[in-house]
Amino acid sequence: MRYTPVMTNLRVGYARCSTDAQDLAAQRAVLEILGVASDRIYTDHGLTGRNRDRPGLAQALAAVRAGDTLVVPKLDRLARSVPDARDIADRLAERGVRLALGSTVYDPDDPMGRMFFNVLATFAEFEADLIRLRTREGMAVARAKGKLRGKKPKLSDRQAAELARMYGTGEYSVSDLAELFSVSRPTVYRTLARQDAKL
Repeated sequence: MRYTPVMTNLRVGYARCSTDAQDLAAQRAVLEILGVASDRIYTDHGLTGRNRDRPGLAQALAAVRAGDTLVVPKLDRLARSVPDARDIADRLAERGVRLALGSTVYDPDDPMGRMFFNVLATFAEFEADLIRLRTREGMAVARAKGKLRGKKPKLSDRQAAELARMYGTGEYSVSDLAELFSVSRPTVYRTLARQDAKL
């Protein structure tokens, strides 16, 4: 049963960018133009729209009450998959919270509004899939050209050989070696495995 909200003027904003290199200033400016006070804008920086573990989104969803409006600059800032977008919109509607995509308020009871929302969600998901595909293709090309070599080992060849030698004496535990070489225990195990493979 959907809650019939008492209309209020409270608008809560949410903005997100996927990488640390991107800036949220433009999205914040749009939200303020749309009537959201700067202290009511919640953000996530460096998190993708497919990741539901977003602290800023959780805070924004917790901040809205029945009759309030959650405002996002575009639907793809809220979610990058159709099921996720629908789930968030449905849960807001059940709580009596309106969802504004830019200047357009989504009406879940309007068939045209639902269709438009689903089309936007589908395009957001499609765009995310394209980005992932291009990233994979770019990495494959870089790998083929020898420009993508994976992570550099934390220890030099000499350090790795010395670590293996010390472990072989039986006088040092993995924990001792991890502390001595300032690395994690998994790194010690990997180093020992690589040194064994060389023998």
